[in-house]
Amino acid sequence: MSLKIKKDFDSKNNYWLVELEGEVDVYTAGQLKEAFKLIIKEKKENIKIDADKLEYIDSTGLGILIGALKRLKQEDKDIIISNIKPNIGKLLKITGLDKVFIIEG
Repeated sequence: MSLKIKKDFDSKNNYWLVELEGEVDVYTAGQLKEAFKLIIKEKKENIKIDADKLEYIDSTGLGILIGALKRLKQEDKDIIISNIKPNIGKLLKITGLDKVFIIEG
């Protein structure tokens, strides 16, 4: 499967909204890394990930998220992940990343 990334800056709430659709794995993680690199370079603000259509993420994808979070934390910013499917929520819980990222509904 592929990965679609839609990114917009929400100036009203002052954060990036990143909608992920598909799978983040070793084959598609480069796309996500490049998207995060571009938006963080443009404006270091919180990133809210809408994971409603994200079907799967592997350790490579999690590494990309952690790398982006490290860059954001230098400016006291966060990554918020919302609309997580149960399988991804379980992965975040098992890895302890549910305590690193802000998880919404």
